[in-house]
Formats: sequence, structure tokens, C-alpha cells
Amino acid sequence: MKKIGFLSFGHWTPSAQSATRSAADALLQSIDLAVAAEELGADGAYFRVHHFARQLSAPFPLLAAVAARTNKIEIGTGVIDMRYENPLYMAEDAGVADLISGGRLQLGLSRGSPEQVIEGWRYFGYGPQEGESDADMGRRHTEALLEVLKGEGFAKPNPQPMFPNPPGLLRPEPFSSGLRERIWWGSGSDATAVWAAKLGMNLQSSTLKDDETGEPFHIQQAKQIRAYRAAWREAGHQREPRVSVSRSIFALVSEQDRAWFGSSGQGGDQIGYLDEKTRAIFGRSYAAEPEKLIAQLAKDEAIAEADTLLLTIPNQLGVAYCTHVLEAILKYVAPELGWR
Repeated sequence: MKKIGFLSFGHWTPSAQSATRSAADALLQSIDLAVAAEELGADGAYFRVHHFARQLSAPFPLLAAVAARTNKIEIGTGVIDMRYENPLYMAEDAGVADLISGGRLQLGLSRGSPEQVIEGWRYFGYGPQEGESDADMGRRHTEALLEVLKGEGFAKPNPQPMFPNPPGLLRPEPFSSGLRERIWWGSGSDATAVWAAKLGMNLQSSTLKDDETGEPFHIQQAKQIRAYRAAWREAGHQREPRVSVSRSIFALVSEQDRAWFGSSGQGGDQIGYLDEKTRAIFGRSYAAEPEKLIAQLAKDEAIAEADTLLLTIPNQLGVAYCTHVLEAILKYVAPELGWR
């Protein structure tokens, strides 16, 4: 059995060819898609966060709105760039969204990837400390957030407060018990996956990672997951971790599917550079009739290793079509692979 959800980047563009032409469209359609996904029996509604872009950005108002409109589906991010975040303020926002959802928040974090502007986090008021890289800063912000989510008081109370305080040191409120165990790290390398395991975070691995061995993407990703699980066991954590992978998968069951995605699954992995030093491998997309798709996906080692699969959806094609994409996977593919 696997949990299956969607991952939306929330793209919007003021084009006649787009069904998502404004930021309001992207937000409202995201809520509607989460509701539709829950009705289908999908397990998760996840959203990517990008700044300075015509995509979803501030996640917590959206997550709270989705929480208020749904009852069972997990709601999450994949991922929030921690270079842009104030850990204490984030802990408050996340606590609010989690309490509204009844404990369904699955918060995916990351050190970030190349963004739309140069050093965009500086415009948000953040910068690396002396001797730090921006990636180090993102991980430092993450460790601070994890500490706050333990729920322990650390702030000295005012002796003459406006309202009565509970005894002892104070913590940011509201606090949501259990959220600390639902924090995920979006890892692009084996080393950061091991780091996440040591800190007790779940693992999100997307459709790209550092090309560390030259092997096919799914094999490298499977090795990353195994390294993460080994580090988790070595760290002695008492619970079982969760691991997700994301994929672009389209079951071609209609003429519309074939017109839009009939050629999408013909290519293989691709190689590119995230910066001048980092060679990355990008995993292939899958698009085929269900029988062929099932055979292809059965060979994907990383999907087999993961307990959660996030389907990246083409959100600008509209809620109805994205719902169809999810339904086709849940109906024709997942049962044959033992995912349901």
C-alpha cells in the first residue's frame, strides 16, 4: 500500500491558453482540487513554494483554507525554501494550519533551489552568517524550527504582562502537538538525506537530485532512500520514517490525454546543472496506456522504496482535467501495482 497524492506548483499566466490566468485562480483552484482529490480517495494535497514567481508562494493561508474545506486528506508542502523563513513566525503559522486541519499538516522543507532572482532571501531580510553558505543558512533555519516545534518554553515572561501567563518560560503559540514528527526534508543529495535522518525528519525526494554515480535516476534515488533509512536506524529514532518521491505520470485513457501527453513519456532521464558546480539528473516522465504504464512503473526502484507517491499535476489545464489525471492513476494503475 502507498499513499498517493498530488503536488502542484500553482503556475498561473495571463494567457488565453491557460485555465489558470491569475494568482486568485491558482489559489482558488488549488483549494477546489484538494477537495476533489479527497472525494476521489487520494491521500495528499501538496503544494510547491516559489518566491518572485507566478506560482504559489505564501503557503500557510492556502493550507489553512484547504484544511477548512477538507476532512481527511493530508495537506502539505513540497517544499518551502527555508532560506526565506523566520523559524519562530513559521512555527506559529504552521501551528495554526495544523490545528485547523486536525493534525493533517505534512510540512516539507528544503534549503532551496535556484530561484527567479539573485539571492532573493536578502530581500526578505535574511543573509548567511560569516563563513556560511546560503544552503547552510537554510539548514540553520530548519534546525531552529525543529527546536521550537518541541514545544518547550524558552522566552522569559514579562513580570507585568497584559494577560496572565502560564508558569515558567513561554513558547510561541499556538502549539500543535505531533507536528514535529510530520516535518519532511526535500533532499537533493545522499548527504542531506542522511542529515535529515539524523534530525528525525521524514524524507521527500523529487524528480531531480545530484548526479552522484552516473546511474539512472531511479536507481540513484533508491540508493538515496536506503542510505536515509540506514541513517535513521543508526540514529535510534523510535518511530518509522516516511519517504515520498514525486513523479510526472499520465495514464493515457482518452483522446485528450493522448493529444496532450502522448509523447511525454518517450524520453529518458536528463542531465543538467543547477549551478556551475552541481551536475544534476532529472528523472523521466511517464505517459502511456495503463497496461504499458504499469509495466514501466514496476521497474522504478525508487517508487518501490517509498511509502508515498506525489503526482506532479499540470495545474494550468484546470481542476476538472487534473482530477481526471488523478482518477486515472487511482483507478487503472495503482491497484495493479499493489499501491491500493
